[in-house]
Amino acid sequence: MFVDFQNEWFPSEPPQPLPPPPRNERAEKVTAWIIGFNLVMLLVGPLAGATLFDAVAAMLRN
Repeated sequence: MFVDFQNEWFPSEPPQPLPPPPRNERAEKVTAWIIGFNLVMLLVGPLAGATLFDAVAAMLRN
């Protein structure tokens, strides 16, 4: 196959992505609440799941 290095075509650069819009104070508060809720659920969730498994096991024993 013939490769023409003299008239080589270079593609144009891709467009730059737009910067994200600035966050306002309300968006920052909502983000903080979501992160806080997820951290609490990280600690409480396994305990709640274990309690449900214990309850189901107790129901099946009787």
